[in-house]
Amino acid sequence: MGTVAGEALQSSLAVVKGLRVRAVRVPLDPPHRTASGAITESPLVLTDVLTDAGELGHSIVFTYTNAALKPVADLVKNFEPLVVGESLLPAHLEQKLAARFRLLGPQGLVGIALAAIDMALWDALARLHGTSLLGLLGGAKTVRAYGAVGYDGVAESARVAEDWAKRGFAGVKAKIGYPTVREDIAVIRAMRKAVGGDVAIMVDYNQCLSPAEAVQRLRALDDEGLTWVEEPTLAHDYSGHALISRETRTPIQCGENWWGTLDLQHAFDAHASDFVMIDVMKIGGVTGWLRAAALAHVRNVPLSSHLWPEISAQLLCCSPTAHWLEYADWWNPVLAQPLRIEQGVAQLDGVRGSGIEWNEEAVKRFSA
Repeated sequence: MGTVAGEALQSSLAVVKGLRVRAVRVPLDPPHRTASGAITESPLVLTDVLTDAGELGHSIVFTYTNAALKPVADLVKNFEPLVVGESLLPAHLEQKLAARFRLLGPQGLVGIALAAIDMALWDALARLHGTSLLGLLGGAKTVRAYGAVGYDGVAESARVAEDWAKRGFAGVKAKIGYPTVREDIAVIRAMRKAVGGDVAIMVDYNQCLSPAEAVQRLRALDDEGLTWVEEPTLAHDYSGHALISRETRTPIQCGENWWGTLDLQHAFDAHASDFVMIDVMKIGGVTGWLRAAALAHVRNVPLSSHLWPEISAQLLCCSPTAHWLEYADWWNPVLAQPLRIEQGVAQLDGVRGSGIEWNEEAVKRFSA
């Protein structure tokens, strides 16, 4: 901001005073099973941005493994000197931090830490203006949600799917990748029988197949009426996913494991996915999401979310090609007011900031 007007605006904003960073381990009951193993707890880093205006901004990042929990928390705290004293301008600070870490790279643990700060900054800015993130960004859409079904076999997958449908969810997604495609189909058909013909069914292979295996399996699934098949092969095998997409009829869904908008651009260039699913942490926080949504808009690609339902619901409502919100309640225990879903639609009335506030008693109980 080199102009007089820009300097005046910058001086009128709140200033970042510090970061508070806490690590927690939230048990999953029941564990979430996939073809590659079970997730029994969520290692989370909770970040608060402190401002001189008295507003706090909050964010959650998920480190997937406990081995990364303390390193990510330490990284976020180590980045504190780079934002203290800066005006509360999230997009500007994202650019500053990206330039600082260009040689190290914005992926992996560094990318997680940078996203933690970005999301907390945007939350603080929305709260400073007395509105939600949705209000700050000027969105007005609503978004439908689907519920998650684990790698739970025929009977349990059908039971969980039916439960989501009874709660008003218009879609359910199951983990598959069983030893044979017959078992995959048995799970899908049991779910269809349980939820009826009007509920969308998606499936997720969690990257467990080779491209050739995926083509064979997906051809067998093409008549099952699936909304999408997610990550049949390795997430960054763009050419492999492009092959699968060409050789099968069911839409391919990818994106939750792509880091930043450059990965997204490479995937689009390769025609690797019919749909795209954005993970707000891996894409680069709110700032990265807004860029990704613009890329999806230009290419008219339907965009869905991965985890983070509170903040993702608001960002989807600002995304022109919004498709589905993935709803998971994994982190609800540490939230003061988890996102409400009514008749399968995210309820955003009365939400402040990104919707993240802490249940401090639970944060203390799950402290790592």
